[in-house]
Amino acid sequence: MEKRTGSAGDKIIRIVLTGPECTGKSTLAVQLAQHYNTLCIPEYAREYVSSLSRPYTYEDIVHIAETQVRQLDEFADRANRILFLDTFLIITKVWFDIVFHRRPEWIGNELSRHSVDFYLLCDTDIPWVADPVRENGGNRREYLLELYKKELIDHGCEFGIVQGSGDERLNNAIRLVDNYIHKLTTYV
Repeated sequence: MEKRTGSAGDKIIRIVLTGPECTGKSTLAVQLAQHYNTLCIPEYAREYVSSLSRPYTYEDIVHIAETQVRQLDEFADRANRILFLDTFLIITKVWFDIVFHRRPEWIGNELSRHSVDFYLLCDTDIPWVADPVRENGGNRREYLLELYKKELIDHGCEFGIVQGSGDERLNNAIRLVDNYIHKLTTYV
């Protein structure tokens, strides 16, 4: 894996929050960034899709994926040792597969590059809340959780599963991040 550095020359650890809709990814990304005194990249897909005055298209999702990759590098220069991302290409890849039954080949290649160090896979153990952008409530969340887990395994990604609600969920996420960082410093 290539060494990535921030402005201070230290390795930037890139951690993605992933999982089905309404599993606390956005909330956790902000809370974790605050806890570790660093930055998080907000979910671009939600912002972009909610701004459309028409149904999203394949080309829209390509734009979202390209923006996610570009933001990964743009934000890293300003992060304080860790950069949290509220979603990334695992979700986008599955989104392409389910909605359009095709995807740009470069997405699989980008995932295989391991430009992300660690994933926090958010479990579906908190309630789903409908809103105009969400499409996958009910049993669909469990199905998607298994798809995301399979993608992470298939791409050889390191990940931990975040469970619980409220402070318990945050504390479980912090524990997973701390364990990952400890593992890195132990093997350096």
